[in-house]
Amino acid sequence: MTPTEFRRIALSMPEAMESAHMEHPDFRVGGKIFATLGYPNKHHGMVNLPPDEQARLVRSAPAIFAPAKGAWGRRGSTCVRLEAVDATTLRSAMEIAWRKRAPKKLLKS
Repeated sequence: MTPTEFRRIALSMPEAMESAHMEHPDFRVGGKIFATLGYPNKHHGMVNLPPDEQARLVRSAPAIFAPAKGAWGRRGSTCVRLEAVDATTLRSAMEIAWRKRAPKKLLKS
């Protein structure tokens, strides 16, 4: 997975837009961040998952997923090792993150 592929998958989510936060590109829906690129370094991305989904993914694929440090990680921010993740796995995690952040009216449509 390259940063370009990560970005393409993030922007393929309905009404997703790219912005920036703390000098990293981020991806938002309804003004809320669901993914970030380049965090904690250029070899990673981040998806914002519900804590139960984060635990499931970290347990099933520890070479790919890890909680972010501190309070962000405890709230679901999950680091994704780009060189280890495939497009199908990332798309699945990204969809979960997108659904967590998408406005309810968008989820219904």
